[in-house]
Amino acid sequence: MDMGNEIGELRCCDAFLTLASEDFESLVDFYRRLLGQNPLSYRAEVYAEFQLPGMRLGIFKPKTENAAEFAGPSSGGLSLCLEVGDLEGAIAHLTYLGYPSPGAISTASHGREIYAYDPVGNRIILHQS
Repeated sequence: MDMGNEIGELRCCDAFLTLASEDFESLVDFYRRLLGQNPLSYRAEVYAEFQLPGMRLGIFKPKTENAAEFAGPSSGGLSLCLEVGDLEGAIAHLTYLGYPSPGAISTASHGREIYAYDPVGNRIILHQS
């Protein structure tokens, strides 16, 4: 099947995930502590960006006129999945940070995993193959 068209095509050269929050500094601090790194790029109360293996994670504070669009916890199917080498150790680290997982470890076809949530309700999946 020819996926091209006469108008052109999207030529993606990079991609990254962004999370929006009015509680910007709290969310940046959470990911700073969770990932054990400072953001590569940081503008107070505006934007922070972390480098993860194979992707970047951006955090931004929505403009006042757009705040309603990003209000409330995530209710969609989007999850930040972090593959770890030691699931129990990662759970202990998350619990130490004050964000214990609300559920138990489950076994999926691709390995073991557990759901957790960041300070503004975005789902994080800690996964071990």
